[in-house]
Amino acid sequence: MSNKTDLQFEHVIDVCKDIFVKKMQDYGTAWRILRPASMTDQIFIKAQRIRSIETKGTSKVDEGIRSEFIGIINYASMAIIQLELGPSDQPEMDKDEALRLYTENIYKAKNLMSDKNHDYDEAWRSMRVSSFTDLILMKLHRTKQIEDNEGQTIISEGIDANYLDMINYAIFAMIQLDFPESETQPEA
Repeated sequence: MSNKTDLQFEHVIDVCKDIFVKKMQDYGTAWRILRPASMTDQIFIKAQRIRSIETKGTSKVDEGIRSEFIGIINYASMAIIQLELGPSDQPEMDKDEALRLYTENIYKAKNLMSDKNHDYDEAWRSMRVSSFTDLILMKLHRTKQIEDNEGQTIISEGIDANYLDMINYAIFAMIQLDFPESETQPEA
């Protein structure tokens, strides 16, 4: 992974983590009550809204697609926590532990991205933000199918791998949005 990619990835992580922490201060860890399928649906709503805005070119709610990509990143990390721990009828979790698990999942995604980036030579930098939206929606449909099959797959990777890919696609989109095109092109 290039140094530029690492710095841009860390920028996005900092933005998302800051929002995660602030929302935890406002709401606690109420999300712990959600079952994994409900987390998938939350991510789907955000991705569908992005696609709708991209298609229509406008939105009536005063939040753009950037905030929805942040939501996808944060919900996907929380969804992995829910997969590992299961939902809780008593949703309050130690905030430091929640942040530790959240961060651990984000860095699992980063390590995966780094490995794939090595093989694909940062091809994502030439992609359109709308393609990341479509890839996230595809991963969501795959995840829903796996959930409908009670987590069973024949050859495919599991739900957690799909969430990690969603994190990375949303981070790539955020990098494209937060940095001018000249700054997102691969290094020669």
